[in-house]
Amino acid sequence: MAVSQDLLEILVCPVCKESVTLTVDQTGLKCPACKRVYPVRDDIPVMLVDEARVEE
Repeated sequence: MAVSQDLLEILVCPVCKESVTLTVDQTGLKCPACKRVYPVRDDIPVMLVDEARVEE
């Protein structure tokens, strides 16, 4: 099971406070503003800056 839509609606990037979206492969949550991708492990978003990677 992926991250629920209800949870996606309330999650924001901890750095810039923008809403995040699920990546195409559903393994991360991407912030459109700062380009950080937060991992999703065992269907749980890991919203820690140290765990995020920056993508273009």
